[in-house]
Amino acid sequence: MELKPEIIDRLKKLDEKYEAMGQSLTSYLDGLLYADYLTYWDYVHLDTLLSLQTPKTGIPDEQIFIMYHQITELYFKLSLHEFEQLAQEKSSNKNLLLKCVTRVNRYFNALIDSFDIMVDGMEPDQFHKFRMSLLPASGFQSGQYRMIEIYCTEFINLVQYESRKIFSGTITDEAIEKMYSFIYWKTGATELATGKKTLTLKQFELKYSKQLIELAKQCKSINLLSYYKLLSETDRNDTKVIEAFKLLDLNINVNWPLSHYKSAVRYLHKNPEDIAATGGTNWQKYLPPRFQKRIFFPELWSAEEIDNWGKTWVRNVVFGK
Repeated sequence: MELKPEIIDRLKKLDEKYEAMGQSLTSYLDGLLYADYLTYWDYVHLDTLLSLQTPKTGIPDEQIFIMYHQITELYFKLSLHEFEQLAQEKSSNKNLLLKCVTRVNRYFNALIDSFDIMVDGMEPDQFHKFRMSLLPASGFQSGQYRMIEIYCTEFINLVQYESRKIFSGTITDEAIEKMYSFIYWKTGATELATGKKTLTLKQFELKYSKQLIELAKQCKSINLLSYYKLLSETDRNDTKVIEAFKLLDLNINVNWPLSHYKSAVRYLHKNPEDIAATGGTNWQKYLPPRFQKRIFFPELWSAEEIDNWGKTWVRNVVFGK
């Protein structure tokens, strides 16, 4: 049987490719000849993936809790993949920025739209039972989420709102190390009664602090806000760019945390005994954006919008007004 011209052409190109690397095409063709056909379940490691749910209790809804958090972390990984690809470009390009931000918005839209799995998809009685078996573990300990924040904005914008005035001038490596002590999320893992760090926070800092500080130093000039500032005035004022960046700000800093807030209202209410399920943390002041005023791209928002940051969502979604 004669080989088709297109097959011969590809074989020649493959031979040139492997020869340039000092490799033998024949050996690679032998490997292809003897290899089994690829299957879907092997490609996505399906059996391994489906074996990663290991509940700590026999309460049925704990399976939902585990799987949704695993799905969340995969979406976070997708987002970080986009930021890492953008960082490799080392240039500010409107189209690349828009593609990156649009993709991350899609990932967070999917997460936010699916959060009813957590809000309405579990029985409160079951949640309260199995959640107490998981202490001090908490979604607060998602290192990937903190990395997403660092990739999005200048580090000063992640400092506690009331502490930002302490810092001014150029953001240096030394300044980042000092700012880290005032980062906003530490207020979400302090004991209500004493104000001391919870074990949840201590565990998180032990595992991630060094990594997050180093990432913040690397991202001084390769975060989304810095890229935006490098755009030409025409590109900065492009409607599509502004809309995409503002949506990302809302998705990560308003819609996502307040989805958690809605869930917390349902499952934890305002009963101090129930708050123990969060490790006794101050979630009622940590989750609502209006307290932290955490905004990635403050240049894109008016003073009035910043002043009312997140309030409309709470009125409409949480309280139905």
